[in-house]
Amino acid sequence: MTYQIKEVNSNSLFKDFISFQYNLYKGNKYFIPPLRSDEKKTLDKNLNPAFDFCEAKYWLAYKNDRIAGRIAGIINHKYAEKWKVKKARFGWIDFIDDENVSSLLLSTAENWAKDKGMDEIHGPLGFTDMDGEGMLIEGFEEESTLGSIYNYPYYPVHVEKLNYVKDVDWIEYSAKIPDQIPEKIERIAKISAERNKLQLLNLKNAKEVSKYAYDVFYLINETYKDLYGFVELSDKQIDSYVKQYFSFVRPEYVPLIVDEYGKLAGFGITMPSLNKALKKMNGKLLPFGFLRLLREMKKSKALDLYLTAVRTDMQNKGVNAMLIDHIFRICKKNSIKTVETNRELENNLKVQSQWKLFETRQHKRRRCFKKALL
Repeated sequence: MTYQIKEVNSNSLFKDFISFQYNLYKGNKYFIPPLRSDEKKTLDKNLNPAFDFCEAKYWLAYKNDRIAGRIAGIINHKYAEKWKVKKARFGWIDFIDDENVSSLLLSTAENWAKDKGMDEIHGPLGFTDMDGEGMLIEGFEEESTLGSIYNYPYYPVHVEKLNYVKDVDWIEYSAKIPDQIPEKIERIAKISAERNKLQLLNLKNAKEVSKYAYDVFYLINETYKDLYGFVELSDKQIDSYVKQYFSFVRPEYVPLIVDEYGKLAGFGITMPSLNKALKKMNGKLLPFGFLRLLREMKKSKALDLYLTAVRTDMQNKGVNAMLIDHIFRICKKNSIKTVETNRELENNLKVQSQWKLFETRQHKRRRCFKKALL
């Protein structure tokens, strides 16, 4: 039995790095394949603006000359400066059920981080908060979503054996769309709109939504700044996200609330679940992937929540109720039955409290692990 680690330093190895997860999870009904083009844009140093303040290395592990695992080592220098820490990250970690492979991957990332002067490593994390975060520790038999990480149950077992411990957890809920919008939500939404002179924009197309795209990300920078691991997005990153995603949104699923001066007070970015189409595409947009996504967006019976934010001075004033009221009305209109919240920090009780009015189940938990580098 032979084991080997290789740094990804060629185009062919880079392709192998991206492809490994699709091979590892082939036939797994819970894994939702990400778009390969998105993976390339994120991991390619020439395409991802995060590399203005990040450095990274990628490795592949081999068992008997066959690829058996992968890992990325990342240092976000802006994060280190903001939080006054010397922490490296590991991400894009996948491996077969072989402790020799997982040990080889993580020790390689750890040694690289130590050589770079880091005193701790944590993950799975991406370059920024916009990337997938956390290793699944509960909910292995629940379907994943676009943009979230799925992993086999043996992953956390391996990691804990290598002396990694909990740093933070995220939890996720599945909520049923009720027959009637809860009266409390409807009432608070109406009062908030009147009292604070707020307006829910009625936008007709993606081009109209795009006019507010930069304000959306500036609001994210303002309201997410104290969240675990968050680093404010640069203008180049915002530019990239706007071009990559905002031409694809459906306005009715992106509620934007403005104040009496037209300034953005809060927003929600949601999208009908694309899981069925993504499974058929297996990460490939060509030749028919884009058409599959458009068709699935129209007929999906589930909704994914991605990002929400309320301006600091407007928090605790019912703006969240306005967003929830709109989202659930759109769900009823389009015959959507369930909503996936995606990840929420376990200590974010304010966000979790809003689900108490609905029939929900907390069905997934994912963890960021950490380890001191001695």
